[in-house]
Amino acid sequence: MVSRTQKKILLAIDGSDQSLNAVRYVSKLLASQKPDVVLFHVMRKIDETFWDLGIDPAYHRRVADVSAWALEQKKAIQGFMNYASQILLEAGIPEESVTAKIHESKTGVARDIIKESMNGYSGVVVGRKGLSKLKDLLLGSVAHKLVEKLRHVSVWVVGGTPQLGRILLALDGSEGAMKAVDHVGTLLAGSDYEVTLLHVMREVNWLICQKERADYIPSKLEASLEEKWLEDERVEMGPVFDEARIRLINAGFDPNRVTTKLIRGVSSRAGGIVEEAKVGGYGSIVVGRRGLSKVEEFFMGRVSNKVVHLAKEMAVWVVS
Repeated sequence: MVSRTQKKILLAIDGSDQSLNAVRYVSKLLASQKPDVVLFHVMRKIDETFWDLGIDPAYHRRVADVSAWALEQKKAIQGFMNYASQILLEAGIPEESVTAKIHESKTGVARDIIKESMNGYSGVVVGRKGLSKLKDLLLGSVAHKLVEKLRHVSVWVVGGTPQLGRILLALDGSEGAMKAVDHVGTLLAGSDYEVTLLHVMREVNWLICQKERADYIPSKLEASLEEKWLEDERVEMGPVFDEARIRLINAGFDPNRVTTKLIRGVSSRAGGIVEEAKVGGYGSIVVGRRGLSKVEEFFMGRVSNKVVHLAKEMAVWVVS
């Protein structure tokens, strides 16, 4: 049986439309699982140097205006929290499973979320873009920091209004990929979602370096070598697909809803994953934080990093 702590979600919200979309995504995706959900907002402090201006009587009115503004901001986020809580309750998540926390910033928004995430959560959910749209042109600064820094817990970055029902789970035979499989099995145990296990094989560029020059292998030999390489990879992925299917089926997934797919000849693994998600109507992409190449992915998995940046209108789960 899955314990309650294995289904405890930290939903970081900032009052933006995108964070509200993240709430709706969680409410619909996990309603049948009855998880514990903590709505978490970090209230930014007003710089103490500003309050020092109050020493001069000329600034009293300005300080009063700022105090009133801060109070209004707190009321606004409390209203947002109530609305978000109602969305979760209406989706069927028990009232006792929903908690709202307004936290006064201590070390910065992202760092405070990371500290809170240490309290037994199985996943942290954040909207792709927050209130600061200028700063969040490519990827929200808070979302980016969470993806970059959260290595002890999985992070879900929600963009747009992701479709539900179909999940694309990228596999590469690594331990990180199997952790992603187990994460899906744990959080969606017994659900009727359709999961496609996807492996993407890049195109092969057969370039042989000989002393100070480089020659391509003759086309016929190149094609022959490529086919052999692809066949070898297919054979290697067979047991990986089988193991992943078994884990999901043991978690309660319908065997008919767990399928496998292998794509070959793409120039970018991340691009291939996201394109397949778009064409296939998948709203959620699941990737392991670390892939097979641990040296290249020392800081963060290159594929998972690119998927997060490319999948602007989907939810991407980066599983640690």
